[in-house]
Amino acid sequence: MVDDNLELVHLLRAVTVEFGLRQAEFAAANGMHPTDVRALVCLLDAARAAEAATPGLLGTRLGLNSAGTTAVVDRLERLGHVERVRDPDDRRRVLVRVTPGAVALGREFFGPMLDGVVQALTPLSPAERETIRAFLTAARAAFTP
Repeated sequence: MVDDNLELVHLLRAVTVEFGLRQAEFAAANGMHPTDVRALVCLLDAARAAEAATPGLLGTRLGLNSAGTTAVVDRLERLGHVERVRDPDDRRRVLVRVTPGAVALGREFFGPMLDGVVQALTPLSPAERETIRAFLTAARAAFTP
């Protein structure tokens, strides 16, 4: 049973390594630093969760200080991948949003891979998908400080 569990851990690690390699390829092909790609992912995740994507949230998620966060946002803004907008609920606060062009660029590159993962999940039952969800949630928690 332990060997079985370790095999699953190794498979998860292999997936994360491959995903990291694809992120690095995407970054290099689009004149970005790998941290820039992680920032875009964080911003997209925040949008999906209806969280206010402030520079502070981004810095916390990326483990960057204020200067490092500003540098990432500045780079992504220069490339046209993000925009700074005033929070409609608090005009003193700035939000960072991924532009539609950046979403399309990411979809073009990562779309076929994501479609492949979705296709692999399609034949699974709701109970099987729930088991996978529970495992991935627990695995993420194990790595979250």
